[in-house]
Amino acid sequence: MRGGLNNERLLGLKEKSEKEYAGVKAKGLKLDMSRGKPGPDVLELSNGMLKLPAGDYISENGTDCRNYGIIDGIPEAKRLFAQMLGVSESEVIVGGNSSLQMMYDAVARAMLFGAADGFDPWSKSKIKFLCPVPGYDRHFSVCETMGIEMLSVPTDGNGPDMDAVERLVSEDESVKGIWCVPMYSNPTGIVYSDAVVKRLANMKPKAPDFRIFWDNAYCVHHLTDEPESLADILGECKKAGNPDMVYIFASTSKISFPGGGVGVLAASAGNVAYIKKHMGFQTIGSDKLNQLRHVQFFRDLDGIKAHMGLIKNVLKPKFDLTLDILEKELSPDGLGSWHKPKGGYFISFDGAQGTAKRTVALCKEAGVVLTGAGAAFPYGKDPEDKNIRIAPTYPSLEELRAAMEVFCVSVKLANAEKIYNLFTTFPAKVI
Repeated sequence: MRGGLNNERLLGLKEKSEKEYAGVKAKGLKLDMSRGKPGPDVLELSNGMLKLPAGDYISENGTDCRNYGIIDGIPEAKRLFAQMLGVSESEVIVGGNSSLQMMYDAVARAMLFGAADGFDPWSKSKIKFLCPVPGYDRHFSVCETMGIEMLSVPTDGNGPDMDAVERLVSEDESVKGIWCVPMYSNPTGIVYSDAVVKRLANMKPKAPDFRIFWDNAYCVHHLTDEPESLADILGECKKAGNPDMVYIFASTSKISFPGGGVGVLAASAGNVAYIKKHMGFQTIGSDKLNQLRHVQFFRDLDGIKAHMGLIKNVLKPKFDLTLDILEKELSPDGLGSWHKPKGGYFISFDGAQGTAKRTVALCKEAGVVLTGAGAAFPYGKDPEDKNIRIAPTYPSLEELRAAMEVFCVSVKLANAEKIYNLFTTFPAKVI
């Protein structure tokens, strides 16, 4: 807005936004969109799994899955998830229901015992992790809980700024890791380019025990019939002579049941052997019956893809509706920008600087709870206070339409308040 905006016109703009906001607030919504959860409509698609395993509890290697044993997963589960991740069966560990737990354990293991035999525990010195932003808040929480200093790295449509990443890892031995969500990244929805994957794999960190934490949570979560592809990070690390530099994580949390899925870790033979050695003191084995029911339900990678096609049919209309409302309500006035993801679970919204916290607070007051502003940055601090993560997956289409009305009206009011306050505080300033 430039020129001709006197106090009277600005007050009118603010009052109009306040009136619209009062209208949506009066509807009395109560909707929590703070996490990227699958809705009941998606969970229903996996209900057939609850009848499995049916009568036969014996793994293909003869193990009775009702009993103790096999800490790294039954062979048929390792084969299924090796197909999903594009690695060999010997490079897979199948765990419990949470890949986040496996990530936490990987960091904790390195803190207590070192990243591999022959290396000091990370806890013996001050260490740092690189955090591409916007990023996944739970990754940052792991670091904060462990006392690991986080260094933000900007991202674009190809992934993290590799010039910055390469400089930091090559100059500072205290930089021990980097968090990556490479496929339909949380929250931006971007996919790392082949060039970025190769540069990550070919890094020469000053710390010989540096690790890439490759959280491939959305590797099969496509929203189009022409899915994006992601380069093979483990294969590229092997070619670069860095086979031990990457841990790959995934799960079925948003494929089957978040509360009853299967977590997976893939890594080099050396890393797998080291991890299994320590797991031997930690567990007598994860839930093999759950692993078996997943194998019986999906059977193979084609089965997973077919199931994800059903999920796409539920989720795509929600993403389309969200993007259509943003485009209709906010684009004409330039009140934000967002990426149109081809998969994943989120839409990353960037509003005007200094408006994200106010927008989220207004939404909450009107009955729509969003992820906290700043959550996609280390320590919960967005330096520009502009990024908001939108999670459209849980509500019904009707609920989502109502929630997005609240969101857009809140964005408009937050902007109107900011412009009015700025203009009336500094009346000589051109806006």
